[in-house]
Amino acid sequence: MTSLLILLSVPVEGAANEDGRTPSIWDSFANAGSGYGDVACDGYHKYKEDVRLMVETGLDAYRFSISWSRLLPNGRGPVNPKGLQYYNNLINELISNGILPHATLYNSDLPQALEDEYGGWLNRDIIRDFTDYADVCFREFGDRVLYWSTINEPNVFALGGYDQGTIPPQRCSPPFCVRKGARGNSTYEAYLAVHHILLAHSSAAKLYRRKYRDKQHGFVGISLYTVGAFPVTNTEKDKIASQRVRDFFSGWIMEPLLHGDYPISMKTNAGERIPTFTNRESDQVKGSYDFIGIIHYCNVNVTDNSDALNIKVRDVYADMAATLGTPGVLTNEEYPITPWGLREELEKFKLLYGNPPIFIYENGQRTARNSSLQDVSRVKYLHGYIGAVLDALRDGSNIKGYFAWSFMDLLELLDGYESSFGLYYVDRDDPELKRYPKLSAKWYSRFLKGRSTSIVETIELQKDESLVSVRHLFE
Repeated sequence: MTSLLILLSVPVEGAANEDGRTPSIWDSFANAGSGYGDVACDGYHKYKEDVRLMVETGLDAYRFSISWSRLLPNGRGPVNPKGLQYYNNLINELISNGILPHATLYNSDLPQALEDEYGGWLNRDIIRDFTDYADVCFREFGDRVLYWSTINEPNVFALGGYDQGTIPPQRCSPPFCVRKGARGNSTYEAYLAVHHILLAHSSAAKLYRRKYRDKQHGFVGISLYTVGAFPVTNTEKDKIASQRVRDFFSGWIMEPLLHGDYPISMKTNAGERIPTFTNRESDQVKGSYDFIGIIHYCNVNVTDNSDALNIKVRDVYADMAATLGTPGVLTNEEYPITPWGLREELEKFKLLYGNPPIFIYENGQRTARNSSLQDVSRVKYLHGYIGAVLDALRDGSNIKGYFAWSFMDLLELLDGYESSFGLYYVDRDDPELKRYPKLSAKWYSRFLKGRSTSIVETIELQKDESLVSVRHLFE
């Protein structure tokens, strides 16, 4: 199993308006005229320094996202030479330091030009434009990048972006908006967006297999958000509801990839609001992956709520017909440490979805920003979840690698800089955005280098002078 870590593009890169990059829907969401996300971690200028930190930590692979609007400022057409140069430099720097690059093509950052022109993922034109963008990436970087994830967590992107309005492009309709939104239709847009995402993904995978795989020998997958879904009671209704929740989160993506169609529970409850694949589309989507990326943070407690199906106007969550008890997603509270949920999900992927090759692409603990460099809770979280992954591997799950989220504190999707997931602290009050290792970085480095990493030994690490020397930052 490979040892891996992960970062995003713009939330790490910054340089949002430099060297020909144009706005994306992420910029419109994060900035709203404030420039809030323009600098982020300034990875665009500090990538060599960050790669040195990766080497010191002991990483042998690194996942990053490519900014579509940095590479193709108009969403299509001419390639931006400065954007091309940056990603070539980053990839070459990683490889020259013995770090294997994993690239994600899309992570909630559609070029704003395409959103404005035709509505982005709600329009079938996106299939062509995404495929053309993927073609540029495969052609320019595929001689060095072997692992491609087309779209990051399409299920969460659709739910947040087109049902609840919590993330870009912030579309929703009352009464389903979590944040105020004046446009969109929560009853069907999330279903339509995922439909086009699956068609765009499979089109790009088909292109890679036809045009590049024999020469480049790479792999194309897709990443999805998962939760451990556990019934609140032992009743048959709650057990069935838990499986229905799994259908709506994981099956929404996995069943089309396996069988060419959506789960029966989704088609039954959503009816005509969920699109239908043509025979040709079904054949194209089916089998269009070499691996699956798993994103997992926490569990949900499930109670049946079949009465929701009596409501005439429903969104995806109402169609799910379940009440979900979850940690607050719009807060910076720490996640409960419940690694059995991840192990259960990996077992379900083995039993229900054909035991596909899996990379754990995101997994980590959330803390409040500036809480402490001695992030014992993150160490305990990683210790527990890595153990669960190793247990699943021993039980026959086809796990190829593990990524901890995240290498450094960055601009998070839901709450910006208010929460922290990083192993390295970024001092946002320092013009140079200096990085400092947290306790978790020390622990993870020992783990990767094969040294003893028991929880007891975190006490020893807490006395590390490099941690003590920057304690004043948090006082």
